[in-house]
Amino acid sequence: PGALPQRRKPVAERYSGPPSYPVPPRWGFPNLVWRRPTAVPGTASGEVTAGERLRVITRSLLPVLWTFAALAVVASAAEIWRYVLLVQSRDSALSTSVVSISDTFVITAGLLTTILSLLPAGLTVWWLLVARHAAADVSGETPPRRQRHVLAFVLVPVVNLIMVLPVVAELEHAVLRRTRETRPKPSRLVLIWWGVWALNWLLLTLVIVWRFRDGVQALADGVVLVALTDLAAAGLAVVTALLVKRMSGLLAPVEEKRLRLLRVLKVDGAPDPERRERPASSVR
Repeated sequence: PGALPQRRKPVAERYSGPPSYPVPPRWGFPNLVWRRPTAVPGTASGEVTAGERLRVITRSLLPVLWTFAALAVVASAAEIWRYVLLVQSRDSALSTSVVSISDTFVITAGLLTTILSLLPAGLTVWWLLVARHAAADVSGETPPRRQRHVLAFVLVPVVNLIMVLPVVAELEHAVLRRTRETRPKPSRLVLIWWGVWALNWLLLTLVIVWRFRDGVQALADGVVLVALTDLAAAGLAVVTALLVKRMSGLLAPVEEKRLRLLRVLKVDGAPDPERRERPASSVR
């Protein structure tokens, strides 16, 4: 008396095969391809945010910028080799094969640098527009300038020499979560980027003007100017990559999917956790 009744052990049923239904069941998954949920009540919207787009563009832009910088350095080396050959030709005759190899090197590297410069330029402008939207989403404020004004300040020659600085400074101001009451103050990295940007455009303009001059000395000076322009383009690509990486890291940190889950295996030196006393009448 007073003892708890023993529970009956469940009898294992005999396996009769997989389930079968007299008619096709009406439950199950729909015969559709998986897609992001966009209008499911109680769930977050599946719309891609500006931060997610910024991560994708940054992963594509950074390798392109570094590749273009390396290609511009190669093009500058080809121009320097041509200048060395011009100096040597003043005192001695040059080998025809060496001159032809140098010309091929210069033409190939110059064409590739000129053509492939459009890809990092377009991706950088796209990154700038998406970064402005991502910064606005983070700060909760509207961008200070309209998109068409930003495009005009960045793409229109002569205007972009000066107006691109406030555009990038305003973006950095929003990325750093500063209030709109404070005046945007560009950092040292932004000022260096703007200086290399202006130097690159000035050298490019000087090279175009120098092409209209005649004479051997003008040709030699033009080779030096082209080499300096290629080096300036490489420097601009490097500084742009550093600036993009810094701002993207602040706006869109590492994705949650790329984070590694850690598991605590052992804790040394920690005090024992407090445990409640077990009542004597509790059933073990």
